Amino acid sequence: MLQSSTPASPTTTDIDSVCLRALAAGDQAAFADIVGRWQSRLLNFFYRATGNRADAEDLTQETFVELHRAASRYQAQGSFQAFVFTLARRRLIDSYRKKSRRPLDFVDPTTQLMQNQTEPLDHSSEIEEAFHRALTTLPQNQRSAILMRQQQQLSYEEIAQALETSVSSVKTWIHRARTHLREELKDFA
Repeated sequence: MLQSSTPASPTTTDIDSVCLRALAAGDQAAFADIVGRWQSRLLNFFYRATGNRADAEDLTQETFVELHRAASRYQAQGSFQAFVFTLARRRLIDSYRKKSRRPLDFVDPTTQLMQNQTEPLDHSSEIEEAFHRALTTLPQNQRSAILMRQQQQLSYEEIAQALETSVSSVKTWIHRARTHLREELKDFA
């Protein structure tokens, strides 16, 4: 059972743990509460990891399906946030594995050329694209760790729990990811 630092006022994590236990008891409204609180965070995590909104939405939905299935087996051994991102990370890894086995989609180069000619110059989209490219060059463990830290503000301990590794490994991965991203994006500084 999760311990709250202030027993009188339950934290969001405590609320989510209670909701998941209520779901296991058959309360579907409790699951809707969890989805409402976590949908945008998961969507953002997946979008940063994949760079594709449709994939991010699919992975978010798959994570919620897995969370629903896991409700009856859930044991609060750490933060609910780490538990959710463990499920999310597994969906992301599965997605990468599936994509590596699938042939690339055909892209008509004339479509891309026409789009580039009609779009006004916007350097923020260029920076965003460079950032996504730099993220995809990171090893999976570094990419997951940096996204969980920077985007989701998970603690090193929560990231270590979600990635099933030590805190020192997480710190190393985040440091290496930051160094790599800084080097890849130095032209935009």
